[in-house]
Amino acid sequence: MFLDPLIGLFSNDLAIDLGTANTLIYTKNGGIVLNEPSMVAVKTRDQRGTKVLAVGKEAKEMLGRTPKDIAVIRPMADGVIADFDSTEIMLKYFIRKVHKRRALVRPRIIISVPSGVTPVEKRAVREAAESAGAREVFLIEEPMAAAIGTDLPITEPTSNVVVDIGAGTTEVAVISMAGTVYSRSVRVGGDKMDESILQYLKRKYNLLIGLQTAEVIKIKIGKALKTEETETLEVKGRDLVSGIPKLLTIDSEEVRKAISEQVGTIVQTVRIALEQIPPELSGDVVDNGIFLTGGGALLRDLDVLLREETRLPITITDDPLITVVIGAGKALSNLSLYREIMAQ
Repeated sequence: MFLDPLIGLFSNDLAIDLGTANTLIYTKNGGIVLNEPSMVAVKTRDQRGTKVLAVGKEAKEMLGRTPKDIAVIRPMADGVIADFDSTEIMLKYFIRKVHKRRALVRPRIIISVPSGVTPVEKRAVREAAESAGAREVFLIEEPMAAAIGTDLPITEPTSNVVVDIGAGTTEVAVISMAGTVYSRSVRVGGDKMDESILQYLKRKYNLLIGLQTAEVIKIKIGKALKTEETETLEVKGRDLVSGIPKLLTIDSEEVRKAISEQVGTIVQTVRIALEQIPPELSGDVVDNGIFLTGGGALLRDLDVLLREETRLPITITDDPLITVVIGAGKALSNLSLYREIMAQ
């Protein structure tokens, strides 16, 4: 299209980490310019359809506090699009926010996707971005983006093992020679841990809490390994027997037990991946170890547990929450070098 060069002058190309919990946007000149919850609040208007009330942080503040005609939607589930229309609305809002609501903007966009996504799910991401105003869309697998963001030597004939633990998925990838030697994705992550904490308190104490409260519990006293030191936290919820608000004190060992199934799945996924590494690359893994990224990497003692289970060095990236979007941004800034590693 002959207008593309002209439109390019007005655009600022974007790298987007379209996560289940949060969406991050990176620009070449501005770095990370947006980090907001992946949420949309809509109001039902009878036969007139729905009206969008809020997106991002404002929508999350409404979660669990709205009347019946207002719903807070999470467009992403398990790392992929669950609600196409809401995803389009959310992307359009975030892109316009980054570009200061200028209309004549059609950026090139690179979006990170889980390594286990299907062709149908990839097409949904492309179409959502194009509908939101992108003039060209590239997809990059999250472990590859994380490896680039960690400055690993992905183009060399040496193996790099990346474990990306997000809200919806956990992905393990073995990367060598700018390609993925092996990848495995399981739809277990921070969200499933939150749900397990919620169900544990409901089952053991008849206490009903919200998912936001469960997330706070996980962040403050959650851990992956049993230790002598125990921390406690006061939790507010509703007693399912009496129906009135209740205050309860729980400890970190209870939280560890509540999320043990999800932690066990993550450990098992890593072990399976290590068993699939070609013998020639196994020596590299002994030397280089495993790199952890994603919000789940911040779960206390998870690196210690993995070190005990694998007997390998475990390194948590400098800032696990932003590693993927930083890597996607670097790939966008040097498309000529990284174009071949883009997901097809």
